Amino acid sequence: MTASISERAREWRAVALLSAGFGLVGVDRFIILPLFPAMRASLGLTYQDLGTLASAFSLAWGAAALITGYVSDRLGRRRTLIPAVVAFSLLAGCSGLAQGVVSLLLIRVLMGLAEGAYTPVSIAATMESSAVSRRGFNLGVQQDLYAILGLGVAPILATQLLGVLPSWRGVFALVSLPGLLLAWLMHRGLAETRGTLQTGQPAPRGGMRMILAHRNIPLNMIGMCCMLAVLLTVTTMAPPYLTDARHLSQSQMGFVMSGMGWGGFLGQLVLPGISDRVGRKPIVLLCYGATLLALLALLFAGGGPIAQFIFLFAIGGFTNSMICLNVGPLTCEAAPASSTATASGLVVGAGEMIGGLTPGLAGAIAQRHGIEAAFGVAIAGLVVGGLVATQLHETAPSRARRGLATVA
Repeated sequence: MTASISERAREWRAVALLSAGFGLVGVDRFIILPLFPAMRASLGLTYQDLGTLASAFSLAWGAAALITGYVSDRLGRRRTLIPAVVAFSLLAGCSGLAQGVVSLLLIRVLMGLAEGAYTPVSIAATMESSAVSRRGFNLGVQQDLYAILGLGVAPILATQLLGVLPSWRGVFALVSLPGLLLAWLMHRGLAETRGTLQTGQPAPRGGMRMILAHRNIPLNMIGMCCMLAVLLTVTTMAPPYLTDARHLSQSQMGFVMSGMGWGGFLGQLVLPGISDRVGRKPIVLLCYGATLLALLALLFAGGGPIAQFIFLFAIGGFTNSMICLNVGPLTCEAAPASSTATASGLVVGAGEMIGGLTPGLAGAIAQRHGIEAAFGVAIAGLVVGGLVATQLHETAPSRARRGLATVA
């Protein structure tokens, strides 16, 4: 009984620390978006610049994910996670020192490398720290703070701090501090879990050919590109859409944009846990369809700030949930146990490096054809991604044990 309690305590401590880290990743990544209107006036930025910054950040994130997932499978999780947290926290503060688009671009690229290093390793560590029956739920919890802090709290915090601090630069300085404390807590309390997946013993190594042999891995790489085309296009273009096309004030925009974070929080708290019982694939397909309906409603249903909050709430909930399942259980459960971070890194890296180009494309479309036209990129991602998801293999252990794994 004591051993069981101790194992459960270690599991929840790991999930809590890894979740806090991913929450700070979300804040540092997305807080620039609600600050963009204020930064635009100070630095002379355009829609195209905003898209370029988002795309460059994603490319750096993807490149780091491809490399560090493989490295951590060999060197360990802690040796990758803790330095990554320190690096992206310091670089977040440095964003406030930018004097123009070039310096801001350089800082964001370096921060993307650090956050990309954290992402697949944290996913693998969460899966490895979790009991089999709680993998989907725990990963949803671990991913939850990314949504609630990055997309829920950050827009409100940023727009409110702008009314208190003398400049947007001070906002970046403040958000860098919690990460340094978290790195110290991880050093004290995060156990090494490399390649165990709750078996207690390291598994045989899987080479790249073995990782890619399962059809879910290449399909998830394509799916991640489509999912990020949705998430990054909406999060990047929605703030100027709400202020320029919907004529909301800065504070109203911050409130409405927070809907994506609150939706992501609730969605990831519920849907990945449900997938532990009904399967991963049905939930992913549900998410694609529901996100498409919510996005069309945002663009064409009209309504005031409350209605737009609800539409973004739905987009955030379903999009973040399907990303969570894609990079987590659908990938890690299909990969060799010793190579879960490598597999997750492949999926995250492909998604960020290819899907990460879409904000730049959306920004160019917005500059030439109007801000509303930019969301066509997200709609295309939903249609293509939904078709790809129909070909996934089911990986939920509960479904496999009952002989209900599907091959669509």
